[in-house]
Amino acid sequence: MDSNEQGLYRAAIQGDRDAFEMIIRSLSRNLFAIAYGILQNREEAEDVVQDTLVKAWKSRWRVREPEKFPAWISTIARHRARDLARRRRPEPLPHDFESADVAGPTETASAELDSEVQAALSQLPELHRTAVTLRYFEDLDYATIEQTLGVSNGALRGILGRALGVMRRRLKPTLASIA
Repeated sequence: MDSNEQGLYRAAIQGDRDAFEMIIRSLSRNLFAIAYGILQNREEAEDVVQDTLVKAWKSRWRVREPEKFPAWISTIARHRARDLARRRRPEPLPHDFESADVAGPTETASAELDSEVQAALSQLPELHRTAVTLRYFEDLDYATIEQTLGVSNGALRGILGRALGVMRRRLKPTLASIA
């Protein structure tokens, strides 16, 4: 982290609205990816990001070390998303669920693969799911993910390796049937 970033975080912590807005612009996509990784729902993830930003502004004074601001705000997003996920009620399947498959064979295979990828992703532990989402769906670099999640490079590489291994094993039958 360079001194400009640290100064920006320090200014935001001290109540500078412009600095806080600049931080929001740079971190909101990461916060969304974290929330989406947990909730698997776009609208709920957007709500969590908004709620996170409000809470972060109100409690910004709690951050003692400016360089930890991204990890701190990411933790707020994770906790808010977890809280929402716990409060969720299961949604029943539509009555016409069985007859809904009217797509062609290629579209069906692609939809099946997307569904299986989402299912495999949803079975990962939360931290693993978030890391995979940030790296492969949001295309963030390792340094940004490390800073966002507050983990070391070695820990991130281990998390991604384990997560991808689990997903690979889970998706192997689906990929074999499509090929």
